[in-house]
Amino acid sequence: MTWLWGVALVVAAFAAHWGAEQLSEPLKAVRQRYGIAPAAGGVLVALASASSDVAVNTVSAVRGVGQIGLGNLLGSNVASIPLVVTAAYLATRSKRLGGEGGGEDDGGEGDAHRRHVEQGLMRIEPGSVTVVALPYLGMVALFAVLTAVPAWRGLQPIDGVILLGAYLVFLAQAVLRGRGEGEQVQWSTKKTWLAVGGLAALAVGAVVIVTATQRIAGAFGIPPLVAGLFLTATMTALPAAFTTWAVTRSGQVTSGVSSPFGDNTVALTLGAVPLALVGLPVQDYPVYLTVLAFVALMPAVYAALVHRGRQGEHGLAGTHVLVLLAVLIAYGAATTAALLLGGG
Repeated sequence: MTWLWGVALVVAAFAAHWGAEQLSEPLKAVRQRYGIAPAAGGVLVALASASSDVAVNTVSAVRGVGQIGLGNLLGSNVASIPLVVTAAYLATRSKRLGGEGGGEDDGGEGDAHRRHVEQGLMRIEPGSVTVVALPYLGMVALFAVLTAVPAWRGLQPIDGVILLGAYLVFLAQAVLRGRGEGEQVQWSTKKTWLAVGGLAALAVGAVVIVTATQRIAGAFGIPPLVAGLFLTATMTALPAAFTTWAVTRSGQVTSGVSSPFGDNTVALTLGAVPLALVGLPVQDYPVYLTVLAFVALMPAVYAALVHRGRQGEHGLAGTHVLVLLAVLIAYGAATTAALLLGGG
């Protein structure tokens, strides 16, 4: 019967992500209406797209298995960046993207994109680093101080208040920087019903994800934190990669690549609030510190690679994508070593 719970976990993860995507439509409309910059657009839409992580953590807290939520929160923060970047890079290998070279009068954007393809470069706006990645890295540092310092180890209600305030500051700086002209947005009854359906799918999916993780972890004797890190986190990170493929193929490259930073920030702040409210201790401390180190390392490597770019342009080349995937592999190896040495 364990395999049935495995199937349920996969289906529920995609159902919850579909629900989150339907909730993102209203926020996408807000971005267009008020001329919010592309890099910040990913942050705004993340309020909805990361709601699956918030829902999973809420269910985990209510059911008394907060370690699963904590593992999902941290593990998805590591895995999502290389997975999303890989999906985006592969999607942009086409010489024509929607919104980039889609018509004859494209202001030269199509020619620029074709040149980037020939150079093996995925062009990313600098705002992806300055507006999103670096502030997110600061959020990681705050989370580490609140949860990993021995005197304050774990999550308490006051930590939830601090993280909520930090997120509001992060959101404000992202939305207010680089705003442009707004545009008229049309809304339909169909989109309203899809948003309602998305909310239902999100709620049901979160319950099934937590239940399936519990059953699988129990069947194989896996510690809840480890189950959240590798099982739940992987299942919640994969759908984001599929979404990024579609977004970047439409020509919104910077928004697509920036999306995991917005999602991860929501997970580290709003997603941590329900865990903080019930008071969550940190278990398997060596494993926790190892994972937290990679949570910080991944955005730092991303920022350095994008800034380096190629031929004086910001972006990621194929070798840069491989570096991020190598960091993901190193994360798996280091975490496994910490477990074998007594972390679990």
